[in-house]
Amino acid sequence: MRRVYMVEDDEDIRELTLYALEAAGFSCRGFEEGESFFADLEQEEPPHLVLLDIMLPGDDGITILKKLRSHGKYSEIPVIMLTAKSSEVDKVKGLNFGADDYIPKPFGVTELIARINAVLRRVKSDSPAENNLVCQNVVLDSRRRSVTVDGQAVALTFMEFELLHYLMVNMGIVLSRNKLMDAVWGYDYEVESRTVDVHIKSLRQKLGEAGEHIKTVRNVGYKMEE
Repeated sequence: MRRVYMVEDDEDIRELTLYALEAAGFSCRGFEEGESFFADLEQEEPPHLVLLDIMLPGDDGITILKKLRSHGKYSEIPVIMLTAKSSEVDKVKGLNFGADDYIPKPFGVTELIARINAVLRRVKSDSPAENNLVCQNVVLDSRRRSVTVDGQAVALTFMEFELLHYLMVNMGIVLSRNKLMDAVWGYDYEVESRTVDVHIKSLRQKLGEAGEHIKTVRNVGYKMEE
């Protein structure tokens, strides 16, 4: 059974969320702050995923996330940030420190479960062979969530990185917009095909000349090729 830990100081939110997750088949445990969370980690087998609020008593969620990512034993645990902070700055900060996804409050339980399953599917399918993906001068490190072109770091948003990763994993394969939406967004999320085009355009711009590796297949979708 998949184990989910939740660090959330609002008792009502914590209890209702854990109840819904247990009804969906997860084994859950909740914590009010980081100290008890880490104490439990030392005593039990690590969970499959952590739901982590930002605004907490004691260490905030970003500090807890950084501690997890710097600890060899826990660095690979997937983390979804749950927070009332919905600004782009807070979102980027969490993702840059290694969060796997980000859901602002208030959130729907159905969406939360779908997002958890999407993250767990990505983790499960992330084989060692996929850790470093190369397309000529473009190198993507899925463990560090970094991308370089000619050795120079390229700053991508969370979804831009996921999109590039999926294109590189499926090098040379033509992928429809619907396939990209399903694979990259990976949950019941209302996204138009135009959104895919916008992300592709932004991705090409950030990759510079290397963006030419992303080919448009007329009336179908996109593919990545050397």
